[in-house]
Amino acid sequence: MKANIGIKQESISKVVEVLIKILADEFVLYTKTKRAHWNVEGPDFYNKHLFFEQQYDAIDEIVDTVAERIRALGHYTPATLKDFLALTHLTEELKEKNDANGFIKELLLDHESIIIYLRENINSIANELQDAGTSDFITGLVENHEKMAWMLRAHLN
Repeated sequence: MKANIGIKQESISKVVEVLIKILADEFVLYTKTKRAHWNVEGPDFYNKHLFFEQQYDAIDEIVDTVAERIRALGHYTPATLKDFLALTHLTEELKEKNDANGFIKELLLDHESIIIYLRENINSIANELQDAGTSDFITGLVENHEKMAWMLRAHLN
C-alpha cells in the first residue's frame, strides 16, 4: 500500500532507492563485523571478541531501523544475501590480516565509506525530494557510524 504522507510517489521511490543501498551496506557491514567477532585471534582475543559483539549489536539495530523506514514509506525491502551483495558498495573481501588490527582497519574503512555515502544524500533527500524525515533519519545514522568509527579508530592508536 502506498504511503500518503505529503511526498510525491516519485520522490518516495527515489528516497527508497537510497535507503535500499544503505540497507545493503549495513547488512554487509553487520556480516563483516560478525566475522571479526567469530574469527579474531591473539592475546587480546576476549576483549576484541566482546568489542566486535557490541559493534554488531549496534549495526543489527541500524539494519532493522533502515528496513522499517523503507516499509514506513510504503515499499518492500530486499532481504536476500544475493540482493544485498548486488546493491552494496562494500566488499566482502578481507584485505587485512585475520587479527584484531586487521579487522579493525577493514571495518573502519567500511564505516567511513558508509558515512560518506550518507552525507552525500542528506541534503538532496531534504531539499530536492522534500523528505525531511528521512534526511533527519540519515543524519542520525551518520552520528551512529561516526561513534562506531571513533571506537574502532581508538584501538589503532
